[in-house]
Parts: sequence; structure tokens; C-alpha cells
Amino acid sequence: MNKKYIVALIAATLIAPSTAKATAVDITPSLAILDTGIQSSLPIFEGKIAQEVCILDWNSCQNGTKYQEGPGAASIPFNIITKNGFDHGTQMASIAVANNPNMKIVFIRIIGHTSTGGRQLNYESTIAKALDWVALNKEKYNIKAVSMSQGHHQLPKTIDYCPKSFMLTDSIKNLISFNIPTFLSAGNGRDYKRIDWPACINEAIAVGATDQENEITRYSNYDPQKIDFYALGNTVAYNPNGTQINVAGTSASTQVAASQWIMVSQAKPTLTYSQQYDLMKLKSKKVLNFMITVGDMIDAMSAING
Repeated sequence: MNKKYIVALIAATLIAPSTAKATAVDITPSLAILDTGIQSSLPIFEGKIAQEVCILDWNSCQNGTKYQEGPGAASIPFNIITKNGFDHGTQMASIAVANNPNMKIVFIRIIGHTSTGGRQLNYESTIAKALDWVALNKEKYNIKAVSMSQGHHQLPKTIDYCPKSFMLTDSIKNLISFNIPTFLSAGNGRDYKRIDWPACINEAIAVGATDQENEITRYSNYDPQKIDFYALGNTVAYNPNGTQINVAGTSASTQVAASQWIMVSQAKPTLTYSQQYDLMKLKSKKVLNFMITVGDMIDAMSAING
């Protein structure tokens, strides 16, 4: 299935007053990561965080509301960020910057917590609002891609299993119109007929996982009509306490794929979304395992040098 979404380009002209004083502009590209929260004080993030944002359906941002923006906005108290999966965001951000040190991170917290550290529900509308924030702030932070390694596998066992998510789909399409892809994790359920929601949305870029031998991992969910790319899922990450750990999953591979996309966009800045997608498909490595005949492992250097 052709997963590219072709859109019309809209041109805009910005006119600056001739008397304006020139100021230095940071043109470093950014990856927007949507996840649980981040321990941004870790050394690996020094100089790498372009912005922190909190967008929730609950009044559990650090300022006691549903929205916060600025330094510390995506942080979580240390006694909470180390349990119930809230360390996930820090791990994902550390994988991203390790795979592309020449980019920055815009971290958007989309998972709230209770006063005792329980995980609060988040909804399609939360994710859509986060993506819409990216669309509004894309130039300010030079955002070139979005990644989210959150999802669920509560899906019907039918051919047309992907829930209809019109609000979220529209937000993903809107970002594509600005050449910004949304990378989502396929999931780790060993399901070879269905991938996680929202990665199953056709307009998203769904990412599966490979291992160190460049084989598709057995845990990686699969749907030949919906998987776009594979990337290394068995890698290392940092916990909020600064310790390094081994991780494995499509959460990690999603960050690797998004980071490599930005690497290619840095080298070939004139490419449109569709052109870069086609190039990275063409230059990908063919990978497989005992169940899956073939997949496309993202290969930034081949795309850059090809």
C-alpha cells in the first residue's frame, strides 16, 4: 500500500521591516517527541532540549493545569518518573539524541499522573492537540519530524482492524502538508496480522524493530500493508537517574527511524515529504525473519550518499 499522502503546497511570504535588527537564529532541526515526561537535567540532554511542553486532559502538568510550556514543563517529580513506565520518555529522548547528535528535541508530555504516581488515561484528542501544537510551532523550533512510542493493541481480529481516528488522522495529514512525518511504533505483541494503534493509521509512518543482526525481531508486530520501515530496536538508553540500560522494542526503533529521517533532511533539505519517503524506501536494507518475508530497514547514510 502506498502510505504517502500527496498534498498541495501552500506558499507564505513573511516580510520583515527593513529597520529590524538582525538576530542570530538557531537553525538546528528538531524532533518532537510525544511521551510520558523527561528528566532533562541529564548530561546527555545538555544543549539538546529546544523546548518542553505539557499537553494533558488532566490538571497534572507541573503548574497544576492541563497545559504548560517552557523549561521544566515536561518534567515529573523524581519519585514518580522512576516507576509505572514514566521513565519511558527519558529513555526515548536519550535514544533519539544518541542516534542524531546534530538535532534538538522538543519534548511534549502527553501522559498525566495522579498524586500517588498512577498513570492517567490519555485520549486521541490529547495526541491531536500535541500534533497541532507542532504544526503551529514548526518554524520556531525548526521541527522536521514527530515521534511517539505510545499506543495500544486492543484491536478487533478483522481485516479492517484499525480504529477510525478522524481527528488524529487530520492532524497527521496537516503535518505532512508541511513535510513533517509522524513516526509511530508498531508494537511488541508478536502479532503478524495487526500493528498497534495509532501506528495503523495509513498516513502515519509505522516502524517495526530489528536486532543487532539486522533481522526483524520476533516481538515486532507486523502488517505488510501498514509497516513502512524497520530500525534497530535493541539498543541502549538512559534512565532518569542517569544509569544506562539495554532496551528492546519498537519504541526504540521508532526514535532511531525518526532521528535518521532528520539526518537525511539535514543533508537534502530541498526534498519534499514524498521525495524523501521514496528515497529512503529505495535506499533501505532488506531485512527478514522466519515469519516475515521482507521489510525495509531505514538506512540514512545510503540515502544521503546515494
